[in-house]
Amino acid sequence: MICFSFPRLTAFLSLTVLLAGCRDPKEEYAWESEKTPEFLKVGEQFLEILPVADGLDVPWGMAYHENKILFTEIKGKVKSLDLETGNVQTLLTLNDVFTRTTPGLLDITIAPRGNGDPLVFINYTKKQDSLLVSTLMRYTYDGENLQNPKELLRVKGALGHNGSRLLVDRDRDILYWATGDAADNHYAQDSTILNGKVLRMHLDGSIPKDNPIAGSYVYAWGFRNIQGLASDGRGNLFTSEHGDAIEDEVNLILPLHNYGWPLVEGMHDTPQEIALQTRKANLTPPIRPWTPVIAPAGLAYYGSDEIKQWKNSLLLVTLKNQSLRVLTLGEGNKSIGQERVYFSEKYGRMRAVLTAPNGDIYLSTSNRDWNPQPGFPKENDDRILRLRVSTSNPAEYMQEDALPDAALNTESNGATLYKTYCASCHQADGKGVKGVFPALVGSQNIGDLRTFSQLLLNGTSEKKDIQGVRYEQDMASFGFLRDEQLIAIINYVNNRFGNGKELTQKEFETYESNN
Repeated sequence: MICFSFPRLTAFLSLTVLLAGCRDPKEEYAWESEKTPEFLKVGEQFLEILPVADGLDVPWGMAYHENKILFTEIKGKVKSLDLETGNVQTLLTLNDVFTRTTPGLLDITIAPRGNGDPLVFINYTKKQDSLLVSTLMRYTYDGENLQNPKELLRVKGALGHNGSRLLVDRDRDILYWATGDAADNHYAQDSTILNGKVLRMHLDGSIPKDNPIAGSYVYAWGFRNIQGLASDGRGNLFTSEHGDAIEDEVNLILPLHNYGWPLVEGMHDTPQEIALQTRKANLTPPIRPWTPVIAPAGLAYYGSDEIKQWKNSLLLVTLKNQSLRVLTLGEGNKSIGQERVYFSEKYGRMRAVLTAPNGDIYLSTSNRDWNPQPGFPKENDDRILRLRVSTSNPAEYMQEDALPDAALNTESNGATLYKTYCASCHQADGKGVKGVFPALVGSQNIGDLRTFSQLLLNGTSEKKDIQGVRYEQDMASFGFLRDEQLIAIINYVNNRFGNGKELTQKEFETYESNN
């Protein structure tokens, strides 16, 4: 086996960012008095949660530069938030962005250049003739505008699974681009295709000579839909990734390693996965999986001394669980130890997380996107929230949430199981999301107990019209659930949204044996 040695990666927005010539971003500004803070207790400290921008249109990516946050909105605008004045300014409007559900203008990252204007990288989905492509663009930023556009690379785009997080290794002038598998299960395991990969390139878009495959952008492969990318400044690179119906993941990324999709999901713990691992070199499990899934999104490294309990952790925001998760790193930052959960369903879906050089943390919500959860969007959505250590001792404050999924492996209550596995797509009211996830209300499939049972057991990748609407999303198999859990879901759905037919254990076993 050939081994490759790479110089250390540096932290994305790490503590090494130069602040010379900038005002201290911890300074309090006049606009802050107009905002109403909330508070969170973390260990012996209190954090102030303050909205620093609101009324936004689905912010997707954020990057910090000289007391400003540059951020993207999914429909095609790049904006800056001045942390001194609170003003939001549009820097760039892209007129060729294609957005429908998850495609659109996605991530952003910045590479400082000494005395020159910094480089800004964005990626977005657009149409090329009749095809969708994901496009990586580079600009220079003069403090007011994004200029000198240069296209660096295109990969296949899709209606889903575009991935598309960006990260700059500032010591080596290297850019990483995490791509999704474009909803095609063949791409992630094909090293000649750039989808389902972590790509590595110079800032001009050229291929580094020390990449693990000569002449290729591919750095690591075997990914389904990466939604977060972060570095700890010690040479460790991490991703967060959406699983299918099970096994969302955080991975420690190593050059030329294969992270399994679609051959393996999560830990290598079934006989088939264990056997596969012995046959495939560098097949690597995650350092943290989740079942039930939480829909992990943005990821950042927290190395500051400011929030003592969170030092040396990965910060992960989620869409389905609508939470901030703090994942304490273990020895050498090669593993994850304790996991803490905050804000569950408090602020809605959260898409991005950013750590500033002074220890402040910024979270962006995603409540005006294609899949808002019950109670959202609120009037002031979408927002960017700032977390900062407070000097006051508030009378009212939030605390850490209990881990919500500990008992779900044995849960057999239909309503709870539906909320856990089904409601984020088909919605709590069973009405689905038009053009994305079909409604259960009025569906003929749920009334046919044989068809419904086999659909849950097998899933489907069939693209077809349902009641005159074309649905492109696959449905995952839920065969990992126990029989009594599947029966509970089927009966709950039929009693709530269908004709009230009850499925018995004997009937289900018959359908299962004929599957």
